[in-house]
Amino acid sequence: MDENAPNTAGRFALAYVTGALLLASYAAWHYLMGHYARILLPALLGLLMLVAAVLRLAVVNHPRLPAYLALIAGYLLLALELPWLEESATLWVGLAPVLSALLLPLMPALTLNVALAPAWLLLCGAPPFSDLSLAYLASMALVPLALWEQRRQRALMLATDPRDRDCQALSSDGLHAHLDSEFQRTELLHQSLAIVVIHLPQVEMANEQFGSRARQALLDTLCREVRRCSRRHDFLGRQTLSTFWLVLPDTSESGAQLVQQRILQALEPVVLVDTGPLRSRMGLCQRLPGEDWQRFRRRLQDLTQRLETQ
Repeated sequence: MDENAPNTAGRFALAYVTGALLLASYAAWHYLMGHYARILLPALLGLLMLVAAVLRLAVVNHPRLPAYLALIAGYLLLALELPWLEESATLWVGLAPVLSALLLPLMPALTLNVALAPAWLLLCGAPPFSDLSLAYLASMALVPLALWEQRRQRALMLATDPRDRDCQALSSDGLHAHLDSEFQRTELLHQSLAIVVIHLPQVEMANEQFGSRARQALLDTLCREVRRCSRRHDFLGRQTLSTFWLVLPDTSESGAQLVQQRILQALEPVVLVDTGPLRSRMGLCQRLPGEDWQRFRRRLQDLTQRLETQ
C-alpha cells in the first residue's frame, strides 16, 4: 500500500479517529465506575489520537509523525493499565507488538518489540517462562509472520495485475499483452486497428514541483476524459510515465481521428489548481493493410518517441 496516497491517508485518519472514540469511551467507563483517578490519561490520549488524525490528513507525504503519536498513545495506555489488569493481562500484553507492527516498518517494529519485552513483562509482574511471557513472545513472532504473508500476497497481486498502480489504465505489461491479442484478432478477422498516442508533458514536472497530488490529478483527469470520449471496448494503457496508448479496435482512420478530436476538445478547457491548463500532445497510428506486427509496433514506438521529445 502506498502510504502517501490520499485514499490511504483517509483510511489511517479514520482508524485514528476510531481509536480516539475508543479512548473516550474508556474514560467514560472509568467515570461511570467511579475510577476518577484513571479518567485523565485516556481522555488526553484520545485528544492525542485526534491530533494524529488531523496530521495524517494535513501532511499526506509524511505519515510517520501521526503513526508515532498513535504508538505513543497506545504504549502509555498499556503501561499504566497493565498493572491493574491482573488475570486479563495475558490478553492485553499482546497489543504492544501488534501496535508496533501495524504502525511501523517491519524491522523497526521487531527491534522495538524485542527491546521493550522486559519492560512489558515487568509491568505485568510475569516471571520468565510463565504463560504471560510466552504469550508476549508468541504474539511478537506471529504478527510479523502475518504481515510478511500479507506483503507477499500484495507483491504477487501487483505482479499479475494488468492495471496501472497510479491511474485507471492498464499497466505497460498489461497494455502490451492486450495489444498483442487485439492485433492477432484484427488480423484474423481482417479488421482495422488504430491507436491514439497521448503524451502529457506536465506529469514529470508536476511530480517534481508540486508533489504526488498534482501528478495524480493530471493522471485521473486524463483517464476520466479519455474514457468518457471512447467506447466501452476501447482500452487505455500507460506506455511510459507520461505517455498513454488508447487502443481502438475495428476503427477506421476517420473514426480514430474523430475520437482524437473529441479527446482534445475535452482536455482543452481543463484547468488544474497546481499545474494550470492541461497540455497534451497526440498522434494517431493506423494499421496499414497487410502490415505485420513488428512493423506496426515499430511505427507506434517511433510515434511515441517523437511525441515525447517534442
